[in-house]
Amino acid sequence: MKALNAVLPLLMAGLITSAFGVARPALPDDPSQVVAIVDGKKITLNELEAKQTGPLLDAGYRYYLAQREALNRQIDEEVLQQQAKKEGITQTELLKRHVDSKVKDPSDDALRVYYEGVETDKPYSEVRDKIRDHIRHLREQKLRAEYLKSLRAQDTIQITLLPPSAVVALGDAPVRGPETAPVLVIEYADYQCPYCRQMEPSLSRLLKDYPGKVRIAFKDFPLPMHPAAEKAAEAARCAGDQGKYWAFHDVLYSSDPTGLAVPQLKADAGTLKLDSSRFDKCLDSGADSPSVRRTLAEGTELGITGTPAFFINGRFVSGAVDYQTLQSVVQEEIAAGDHRVADTAPPNQGIAQSLDAHAAR
Repeated sequence: MKALNAVLPLLMAGLITSAFGVARPALPDDPSQVVAIVDGKKITLNELEAKQTGPLLDAGYRYYLAQREALNRQIDEEVLQQQAKKEGITQTELLKRHVDSKVKDPSDDALRVYYEGVETDKPYSEVRDKIRDHIRHLREQKLRAEYLKSLRAQDTIQITLLPPSAVVALGDAPVRGPETAPVLVIEYADYQCPYCRQMEPSLSRLLKDYPGKVRIAFKDFPLPMHPAAEKAAEAARCAGDQGKYWAFHDVLYSSDPTGLAVPQLKADAGTLKLDSSRFDKCLDSGADSPSVRRTLAEGTELGITGTPAFFINGRFVSGAVDYQTLQSVVQEEIAAGDHRVADTAPPNQGIAQSLDAHAAR
């Protein structure tokens, strides 16, 4: 594993907090360099990352999220400072002018409606001021967020902080989109997962918004708490044997998630005009179970613990993120202008060139 960008070495070294801030002992950037010696046996950074992929990827992503949150605060601070300088006032005065002065007190009727929804034994007169201050604070936060958004829109902001990356082979995963697309989004998902279902419109939108630029691959990762997910995954593969994988995939995500029992799966196959006897035999025999379990094991080895999980040209994004999060990574990959996805690579070598390119940036 080539990267987890520059994040993982920092994680492994640990964070040392002092009175002067946060200091991070650095590990070598060269993956061939030695990071430990155990009774004469050398352990290289490359070996560490290759053998500890799972825990490092998850830890790297959590650290990346913390970095992004801190970075967003820093960007907000910077745009406020720049705007205050343009207007010739202090930052405090700037916020008073554009945010604080626009915050309105809620009416007494609004306060009483809010009070009725609060579980308290205290009389309205006693909590009125606290309710008012709370609502003012919420309104202030909303106005501040809107103002910061408007300031960001005026500036050119380029974020080059990258999420951790992993080498993920496409293998025989079903794919939507042209083979020549420069961006490959590999999703590990579960048909019984509500968050995976929530992400379907965003994935469809990516294909629509970036025609010819994006393709999306689906890999099964049925979670143990979803008893119907594994059989649903097999059913989609059985439909794929008859050339209707994506049609069945869409049916599974558009139907009631509680209706994934085998009889319903067979009924869905009939709706799609599949050869019923062939489909039933495939599903009942578990013919595609090994394939489902293989991708599950693959995802587990990568450190995936929940769904959905995405690898966008290898860059890891976890959970039901908003469309803008996916879009920003896709745009960065398109901007890189580099067709780095190798369909024919052997397992665990699918996008090594992509990771080398990121490491060099």
